[in-house]
Parts: sequence; C-alpha cells; structure tokens
Amino acid sequence: MVEIRVLLADDHKTVRAGLRMIVDSEPDMTVVGEAGDGHEAIELTKKLVPDVLVTDISMPEVSGMVAAATVKRIAPSVKILALTRHTDKAYLQELLHAGVSGYVLKQSDSEELLRAIRVIAKGGEYIDPAITGSLFNLLSSSTSSRTAGPQTNQLSDREAEVLRRIARGYSNKEIADQLDTSVKTVETQKATALRKLDIKGRNEIVNYAILQGWLKEG
Repeated sequence: MVEIRVLLADDHKTVRAGLRMIVDSEPDMTVVGEAGDGHEAIELTKKLVPDVLVTDISMPEVSGMVAAATVKRIAPSVKILALTRHTDKAYLQELLHAGVSGYVLKQSDSEELLRAIRVIAKGGEYIDPAITGSLFNLLSSSTSSRTAGPQTNQLSDREAEVLRRIARGYSNKEIADQLDTSVKTVETQKATALRKLDIKGRNEIVNYAILQGWLKEG
C-alpha cells in the first residue's frame, strides 16, 4: 500500500499534535513534517514535497492563504487542503480561485478530514458538506442562471461524467483512459457540455460541480 505523505501546518502545537494522531492512525497515511507558520510550511514543502499539505488559513506572519498560493506556484504537484473555522464567503471564494483542492472545517468530524485527504490525494477536490450551503448561495447568486437552470438537463450522461471528472482534477488523457475512449472524444464532450451550460474554464466547472454536489463524494 502506498502511503499518502502529509505535511501539517498550524500555529497551535496542540492542534498539530491532534492532527498528527488522527492522520498517523490511518494505515494509508503518514505525517512527514509539521510547520508552525506559513513560511515554515513553504520551506518544508520545498524540502519534503508531500502529497498533501494540510494547512490552517489563519496563521501569524505568513498566512496559510499566502502559503497555499506560494506552494501551488513552486510545487504544483502538492495538493492543498485548507483547514479552518471560517465559513466566510470571502474565504471560500478566494480559496477556490487560489487552486486549493479541499476545504474542511476544524469543527467537523475527523472522518471528514481523512476523507478529504484521500480524495484530493487522488487528484480530486473536496468541500466540507457543512459549508456546501454557503458555497451554493455564493455561487448560485452569480451563476444559477447558467448552471442550475433547465440547461442542466441538456447534458448527456457522458458529458456530465466528463465534467465531473474534470472538476475532480483529472486530465483529459486520464479521463479518456478511465472511460475507455479517445482524448479527442473527451475534448469534444467537454466543449459541448460547456457550450450547453454557457460556462468557461476550470473554475466555472468546479463551481458547477459544487452546485451539483459532486465534490462531496469520497
């Protein structure tokens, strides 16, 4: 079994100890390092190149938000899971556009954290179900006319499946292999789906996936 290598970043030592206990208790995960602030998280990411960085967003000096953006730039293969108490819309929106792969509330059950780590380690994206309502309100206020209306029913099963897998982080080549079809076919189905829904780019695909509840699936 290949272990998921996890780096923890939180300015509270007690919180990190609890997270380490939760993660290390799983047979398919191991904590490879701990950081007490955003700067240390960046430096340890460079050194250790973990599979997943679990980071608090609110940390002194270099915040988790800044650290996450920096990590995505210097180590794009590292998946980032934001761990926070915030349900503020501004945080949700900023993290979505920053490329964070998952968002879990500290007050959620530990199983939520473990599920999120596994999903994003496989290339998917994960949003804590406890804040799906906030995300839905945030996104639907600006995109419901394009993504939540009658047009949704215009997608074929295969077009919907292609969008689902794109939202979860898979490339066109990976999707083609998974669905036993050609890359060209996947590209065509993606283009057709986007045209039907009148949406563009990965961010809007992820937004659509959130509205459909796809990113809650483990």
